Amino acid sequence: MRVYLLPISTRRTLLYAQRLNIATTTKNAGYVDKAVGYAARKWTEWEAKDAGWQRKVVDYGNHALRRIPYEEWGLKSVPPLYARRRDEELKGKEKIQLVFPRRIIPLHKAESIARALATERESLHIKRLTWSVLAMPLTIPVGLLPVIPNLPFFYLVYRAWSHWRAIRGGKHIQWLIKNRLLVETPSETVDKLYGEDAPSLDDSSGGKEKMLLSEKQVQAFCNTLEIPALAIELERAIWQVENAIKAKESTDATTDATTTKSEDDSTKQDKKDQ
Repeated sequence: MRVYLLPISTRRTLLYAQRLNIATTTKNAGYVDKAVGYAARKWTEWEAKDAGWQRKVVDYGNHALRRIPYEEWGLKSVPPLYARRRDEELKGKEKIQLVFPRRIIPLHKAESIARALATERESLHIKRLTWSVLAMPLTIPVGLLPVIPNLPFFYLVYRAWSHWRAIRGGKHIQWLIKNRLLVETPSETVDKLYGEDAPSLDDSSGGKEKMLLSEKQVQAFCNTLEIPALAIELERAIWQVENAIKAKESTDATTDATTTKSEDDSTKQDKKDQ
């Protein structure tokens, strides 16, 4: 496994784990992973359909999946820490590289950013995992309907699994940091992908949030790093962060306009009182 820290904006970073031993991982996959693989294949089959309820489910489903926070997807890319993997990593058989662009992420900040991404949403995932499990029985009446499968139930199962994987991925990163198995590895290659004008997170921490990546750069990242699966993760993260920045700018503009109007009204009232 290799872990990447890829800044999306001057305030938000995607953590992504690249699995290096794919053949071994597939061979030792548990029942849950095999079930997820089966579901993924079915989803692909449904995407190939031109019409019908399967196609509509896929369209709505993809829209919903795109809105799942990119931080959750990032932690899900980290494999759960099973006993065998823990023993191998602890014995020093597998040191994990933490790859990042040094010009953007200072060396002294890399580990703390990884730790924050592994821990900051943990309580949220636990809460939502619990609610997903508790809500499952409420979908039983839907399952009694003929022909159409119990989609709300399957969605809740997926969300419960997704939160569980995010929790386990975060725990794995925390464990690597605690046992000093996560090795900071600045990358000139990743630096070049961002370009020479990209600001350091230290320099921009107090200013306005700015995008560091655009969708035009995604393919270059995937080709250079030789990680095709990274494309969808970057595209999703870029889309979410761009929307978040636009929403904040819109809110700030509305607040400023309201404040200005209030000040103008106050000034007019003061003149009348005089």
